[in-house]
This record gives sequence, C-alpha cells and structure tokens, in this order.
Amino acid sequence: MNALVDTFVGILVVLAVFALVALPSLVGLARERRVDRQLRAAAGARQDTGRPPRPQAFRTTTVTVHS
Repeated sequence: MNALVDTFVGILVVLAVFALVALPSLVGLARERRVDRQLRAAAGARQDTGRPPRPQAFRTTTVTVHS
C-alpha cells in the first residue's frame, strides 16, 4: 500500500512540474491569440468605414552620403 501512495505522489509531482514548465508558454499563446483577434477586429472596423484607404503618396528613404 505504501508503494502505491509513493507512486501516486510521484505522478502528482511530475504533473505539477510539467504544469509549471508549460504554464508560461500557454499564457503567452493565449495573449498572442487575443492580440491577433484585436488586430483583426481593428482591421475590419477600418474597412467598414466606407472610405477607401489612403494611398501612400510618397515613400521615405534614407540617403547616406559616401565620400
């Protein structure tokens, strides 16, 4: 009976360590999905205004003078 309890406690410890290791990545994944939903909603709201998107009239570049 003691070996059964030891095995059960060992399994619980392994699962707890796995949860501690996996938790940060799962939280990051949830945050990334939330940001993606917000960006899609903002892009959809921008397209629903009825105005055509502004075309870029100019392009910015960096000019470096070489001697």
